[in-house]
Amino acid sequence: MTHGSDMEETANDWTEDVLGAGFDTRTLRLPDGAEATLVRYTPDDGPGVGRPPVLYVHGYTDYFFQRHLAEAIAARGYPFYAIDLRAHGRSIAAWTAAGGDANMVNSLRLYRQDLDAAADVIAAEGHTGLVLLGHSTGGLIASMYANAHPDRVTALVLNSPWFDLRGSWSDRTVVTQAVYALGRIAPRTVVNKPGEDYGRALHTATGGEWDYDLLWKPHGGFPVRAGWLAEIRRAHRRLGRGLSVQCPVLVCTSDKTGPDGGEAAVMLSTDAVLDVAHMHARAPKLGATVDVSVIEGGAHDLVLSPKPAREKYLTTVLDWLDAKV
Repeated sequence: MTHGSDMEETANDWTEDVLGAGFDTRTLRLPDGAEATLVRYTPDDGPGVGRPPVLYVHGYTDYFFQRHLAEAIAARGYPFYAIDLRAHGRSIAAWTAAGGDANMVNSLRLYRQDLDAAADVIAAEGHTGLVLLGHSTGGLIASMYANAHPDRVTALVLNSPWFDLRGSWSDRTVVTQAVYALGRIAPRTVVNKPGEDYGRALHTATGGEWDYDLLWKPHGGFPVRAGWLAEIRRAHRRLGRGLSVQCPVLVCTSDKTGPDGGEAAVMLSTDAVLDVAHMHARAPKLGATVDVSVIEGGAHDLVLSPKPAREKYLTTVLDWLDAKV
């Protein structure tokens, strides 16, 4: 694959994306000088008309590459966009060139700039409303954004959102206090490195179903740094106190929490990254109108699950959108 940073583009122009025909990309120049990247899917029969656009927000060690997600959403008449947040995927090169670490920010509030810029471009293209579809860390980011911008977000869909750390209460407490302290004095300190089994189960090069850029989404992830994880834990604490998201919310999870390592069949039929019990416990804290759907045999990224669970997830989301927006 060719990286987005290798392509000629300006802040005002769409160019063909690395995903090829039907996908365009656009650099978002942000107020603080950073860059994010917006991807647009335009099917041969044209974009949807009259339905709110969907903006996909990826997780950690992640970027947008799920063509079939865009195709399924557009086929129901919803215009589809995705963002590679600053320091992720198509936006990594600009971030690291400026001295940053891949997938690392010291404040989650920076992502509001990214989403604001994306929402502005989408609105300028003539669309009304906005559905945020967030996966994992992107689900946490999207939840915080919807809470802060009730005027911009029409509906919120969460795919295995990261609402708490895995582990016992005592373990989570110890880790949180440690990263708060380190985040203040040495924010770039590496505090964790994800395992490789889940990534290997996904990728075609190691027997999986999905082809994506391993420089942007390596099997073992990017190092988790103290300053970033401290920000995540502050967002978890804020969610634990309760948000007041005004729009309808759908939370989708696997039916089982799996081990964080093991055979591919287990990695792809359970949530091998997060604890689904945390999602169910905290979903009601998002707002007044929250639906929860359990996808039997779903992987952590439900849209990358084996076919029966993947199709169930897509149908669930699209039917819910039809009913709610």
